[in-house]
Amino acid sequence: MEKKSQFLELDNLDTQILSILMNDASVPYTEIAKKLVVSGGTIHVRMKKMEELGIIRGSNLIINPQSIGFDICAFLGIYLEKGSQYKTAVEQLKQVKEVVELHYCTGQYSMFAKIICRDTNHLRHVLNEDIQAIKGIARTETIISLEESIKRQISLV
Repeated sequence: MEKKSQFLELDNLDTQILSILMNDASVPYTEIAKKLVVSGGTIHVRMKKMEELGIIRGSNLIINPQSIGFDICAFLGIYLEKGSQYKTAVEQLKQVKEVVELHYCTGQYSMFAKIICRDTNHLRHVLNEDIQAIKGIARTETIISLEESIKRQISLV
């Protein structure tokens, strides 16, 4: 019996559609269709198919946090007292709105988080009052980002 790949195969048209939208999610389907010389309905059908297959998980508006007064981007290595406390800690970390990413990881940390704060006082408050107060978190290590040099999606081509 042939083993099926766990990855979904994209054809050239799917890849081109995704590449355009990953660069700018606001491009209308009709414009994509013109560029790829297919009908708008084809683009719509392909997008619907990729959403149903879980390839596309939605689209979102990206703001520049610094432009609205959030000047601190920090990464937080989180040590748990016990690995079994992971799910409980995640649920509590979901309540901390400054946590914008959270990863369960290998290596020295149990979890690795990205947090966005207005300034160092705000960061100190989030660390001391919100995150380190969570049951199961033994300690944290904070790394402040001085500049984001690269931020991008994976390349499909």
